[in-house]
Amino acid sequence: MSSNQGSNQRVLSGMRPTGRLHLGHYHGVLKNWIELQHNYECFFFVADWHALTTHYEDPGDLQQHVTEMVIDWLAAGVSPGSATLFVQSRVPEHAELHLLLSMITPLGWLERVPTWKDQQEQLREKDLATYGFLGYPVLQSADVLAYRAGMVPVGEDQVSHLEVTREIARRFNHLYGREPGFAEKAEAAADKMGKKAAKRYRDLRKRFQEQGEDEALEVARAMLESQQNISLGDRERLFGYLEGGGKIILPEPQARLTPASKMPGLDGRKMSKSYGNTISLRTEPAEVESLIRTMPTDPARVRRTDPGDPEKCPVWDLHKVYTSESQREELYSGCTTAGIGCLDCKRPLIEAVQAELEPIQQRAKEYAEDPALVRSIIVEGSEAAREEARETLEEVRRAMGLDYLR
Repeated sequence: MSSNQGSNQRVLSGMRPTGRLHLGHYHGVLKNWIELQHNYECFFFVADWHALTTHYEDPGDLQQHVTEMVIDWLAAGVSPGSATLFVQSRVPEHAELHLLLSMITPLGWLERVPTWKDQQEQLREKDLATYGFLGYPVLQSADVLAYRAGMVPVGEDQVSHLEVTREIARRFNHLYGREPGFAEKAEAAADKMGKKAAKRYRDLRKRFQEQGEDEALEVARAMLESQQNISLGDRERLFGYLEGGGKIILPEPQARLTPASKMPGLDGRKMSKSYGNTISLRTEPAEVESLIRTMPTDPARVRRTDPGDPEKCPVWDLHKVYTSESQREELYSGCTTAGIGCLDCKRPLIEAVQAELEPIQQRAKEYAEDPALVRSIIVEGSEAAREEARETLEEVRRAMGLDYLR
């Protein structure tokens, strides 16, 4: 990778440390990571500082949570040989870049991130009127930009966060990536368009750079294309000035949209620890059987002889994940005609979940019995990540005039 270009083949993704993971994490995130690690240069990290943005009063046993989560990553098939696995707080360059980016990030950008107000509403019992909570999109930006990652896997609900990252990178490049005297030359070029056109150009540029209005960018581009009274060099300079052009120190990452997790919980709602409806990756086979056997079914099916409606049954949602189409056709027919009972319907599901978890649990057991190995994977991965982040920070410091006495 050249010093001023991000790698489109580099992927960065992270998870807050919540301890042991469940099937929702496996199907929603880890299976995607496992696929990505074989096709891209992947950096997967434990976002332990992010956990403190909402749980600063009671961080709990962070060390234990980190270890348990990494064990589950490894057991699921995330490989330290194919991806760099690290812990955020072991790479202090994230914090330094967060600080430097906070100097240039307009307050309004953070206040309009949708999840800022949403989470304050959802977590009313917590005091989230903190700088750390307001500024967590800047920390997320530092996480991504420290590695100049080309792609970030995100769900639809996280796209706005990545857009903030893109805006911050654009603003940084605009401020620090220009040729000597670039701004003065661009302003002089704008004046050559005439008073009215120059005023409109500056207004559109401001709307794009400060408010992130893509429409303003498109209008300004069209306006520059149609200008007859400026040279080609001035036109290119104004295009760069408009978009924060110049040397690209921090490339803008692209969102790689991941499908929403379709893993339903034991009660039909989305599988989540907060709902208490999960099956963890290390749930013993006997407990898996017990959990699925006691799942609620179609409330209209009171007796064994009553026909049921699979679409009203939480068990059916899990069948859509675990059983083949032909098998589902048989089960559907058996349920709607009362040809089979609910326990008959649950049996193939129990077996499918147990079969999926068996190799994961075997590997988890091996890693849990060798904590020194898990620690060495985290330490080595964090050192490798820090080397990459250090390179970025050297360029950032140089661009901001902070490379003296080094």
